[in-house]
Amino acid sequence: MKIAIASDHGGLRLREEIKSLMDEMNIPYEDFGCECETSVDYPDYALPVAEKVANGEFDRGILICGTGIGMSISANKVKGIRCALVHDTFSAKATREHNNSNMLAMGERVIGPGLAREIAKIWLTTEFEGGRHENRVNKITEFENKL
Repeated sequence: MKIAIASDHGGLRLREEIKSLMDEMNIPYEDFGCECETSVDYPDYALPVAEKVANGEFDRGILICGTGIGMSISANKVKGIRCALVHDTFSAKATREHNNSNMLAMGERVIGPGLAREIAKIWLTTEFEGGRHENRVNKITEFENKL
């Protein structure tokens, strides 16, 4: 599994925490920025990462901004992306098991580093259950393919 990760200025510190976690878990990743604390536009980071996940360059992606909202909205505009905004461990597990999310968004101003690491670890290690959930995810893909 190879992960693409990015943040805007509001998620810089949390991104470093998640990169550290992935180093500890021996999960390869590529960091797509940003590298500044001055205001930047979250779509400039979310959209390229989402495209890289959608076209198969990366298996999954992680996006972080102040709330996670802007990043998740942007990523979900890319065909093939199922980006889940997650701020609790139950949802982290459920979005992988039931929704086969391929991107995770979190908000640095919403959760602390300890919880973010726990969420990311669960999300990175949980597999999609398939079964009845696969039919539901396929309905999303079928709809997307009509657009």
